[in-house]
Amino acid sequence: MRDLSKALGIILGIIGVIWILQGLDIEFAPQSFMTGDPLWVVLGALAVLAGGALLWREARRK
Repeated sequence: MRDLSKALGIILGIIGVIWILQGLDIEFAPQSFMTGDPLWVVLGALAVLAGGALLWREARRK
């Protein structure tokens, strides 16, 4: 279960960064309906925080 939580935390963090980049309309980010929409910056930040919280929780369990 610990490995699953770590993997989910990493995946959430990566997805969150992609959402933030798309929301900020960064040139190298893939173009989609999310491009330039500030909502995705907020949702991406929440995903990064959730992923970080999962990783932090697993680090504290040791």
